[in-house]
Amino acid sequence: MPLHVPSAPAPALRSVLAALGSPTAVREARTSALRSVQGPLSPELPLPVHVLDRIAGDGTTPLTHLAAWRFLIRSEGRAIAAADTMRTPDGWAFSHFFEGPYLASTELALGQAEASATSYQARLLSIPELYMLTLWLHGDTGADASGGVLAPADVLVPLAPAPPGIAAHRPHRVADLLPVMTLRVSPGPLLSSA
Repeated sequence: MPLHVPSAPAPALRSVLAALGSPTAVREARTSALRSVQGPLSPELPLPVHVLDRIAGDGTTPLTHLAAWRFLIRSEGRAIAAADTMRTPDGWAFSHFFEGPYLASTELALGQAEASATSYQARLLSIPELYMLTLWLHGDTGADASGGVLAPADVLVPLAPAPPGIAAHRPHRVADLLPVMTLRVSPGPLLSSA
């Protein structure tokens, strides 16, 4: 299996299981699929969610920080929602359930990565400056999933919907995509009013 999905911290998993077992949390979730499902629900494929702190055009290594653990909530073999956890002073706690286009896009990208001949550690990378979420395929499968250094050979797969000009589900090496992202967030030339 070339795709390594890291183990989530036990408190993160416990908090999601507790939320799934809470009729109040499920009933109040803003996910119609979660409220209407009849069968059992299971949290699967825990992915660390990193946030890119800032895209810099100065050649420095971009740093990220671990912001959440995301679980796909499955029922009858398909993802119907996701659950995020958040870091607290006491560890990890359930944050919220959600649904939307990133669910199917994440599953598609994970399936594509699984078919790859190269082994990767799966992570998610949020790039707030571009309103973009990517599947981050980290080359060191044994790395601590909370580590936040993007290696130039790591692969980023933009999830749909991707920003204009960046194709969703097309894998890019970090070294190739980072200059494109830098151009996207750099201020353009000022137009003179002559």
